[in-house]
Amino acid sequence: MRTHFHSAPFIAAIVLAVVLPTALMAEEGHRELGAHVHGHGTLNIAVEDKSISMELEVPGMDIVGFEHAATSDAQKQMVDEAKMILQRVLEVFPVPAAAECTVASVDVAVEAERHHDEDDHDAKDAKAGDHDHDSHEGHEGHNQFHATYELACSNPSALTSIGFNYFKHFAGAQALTVNLVTSKGQSSYEVSRTKPTLDLSGLM
Repeated sequence: MRTHFHSAPFIAAIVLAVVLPTALMAEEGHRELGAHVHGHGTLNIAVEDKSISMELEVPGMDIVGFEHAATSDAQKQMVDEAKMILQRVLEVFPVPAAAECTVASVDVAVEAERHHDEDDHDAKDAKAGDHDHDSHEGHEGHNQFHATYELACSNPSALTSIGFNYFKHFAGAQALTVNLVTSKGQSSYEVSRTKPTLDLSGLM
């Protein structure tokens, strides 16, 4: 069965197997990092047989330089151009040609970043029967770019690295936490503008 990041069981597995242990180890050194950090996003990667699922979540500030909903024509154009770039996954996150990867599906969207207090507020509104899906626009907080990708790789054993041209395209991006799940286990890494390559040797 193919693994998809938008499925609840897989997300739960990522949180329990990767994020929580990593967060505990990093708590002392990164106490200042909250749920929303400018310059820092997350890339989840799951490799299963010849299928690679990827999910990118990045603050809007990193990608287009603002986090509110685009209002002017210029801002809307910036968002559209950024989405077009992110759709070119094998250009933004290049992999070795020997892996023979092709793009099976791509979805790139801009959405409001959600927090637990907002979820609680939504639940109360829904219970009261007066929930309005647009009710959060007044306190929208931060928008983020959310992209999901599915790659089909004929030779996944040759997937020895992933490049991050992502940092060349988006000047506001400084780092990405990469959560990787393969048949050999789960790992968490950090790539950055100064270290834009992830070595996957021996992990496939």
